Amino acid sequence: MNEQELQRLVEHISITIFRKPFRHRASFNRRLKTTGGRYHLGSHDLDFNPLVLELHGMEELEKVVKHELCHYHLHLEGRGYQHRDADFLNLLKASGGSRFVKDLRQAGIVAPPKWLYSCSACGQMYPRKRRIDLKKYVCGKCKGKLKITG
Repeated sequence: MNEQELQRLVEHISITIFRKPFRHRASFNRRLKTTGGRYHLGSHDLDFNPLVLELHGMEELEKVVKHELCHYHLHLEGRGYQHRDADFLNLLKASGGSRFVKDLRQAGIVAPPKWLYSCSACGQMYPRKRRIDLKKYVCGKCKGKLKITG
């Protein structure tokens, strides 16, 4: 699906489900990592994560479009458009949009730990992605002193 097809899809869902036109821009944004879409308060444009379509298909993308259109229409009407607002939750339920996007992390792609710590007393290993303060933390097994191994 390209940008023009996405724009037409968003306009179609807006007219058929919400009975209101979508007059701004919808586009794919590959920089989105954990969210399915994003509504821009200033420009009223919508961004969508292309991974939703690639990993979960058109049905899930349509649910994300409905979710973002709920933000869009409620914000333009001056009603509660945030996730916690009753207006948003009611419109989301009525439109059939999803509250949360399905998992977008691709299975098997996990960053290896960058830091490896070991206990000087019992030898317990602690692989970590982030560096830790050795003055602040001790071994969870024996309370021994930690040291950087790798």
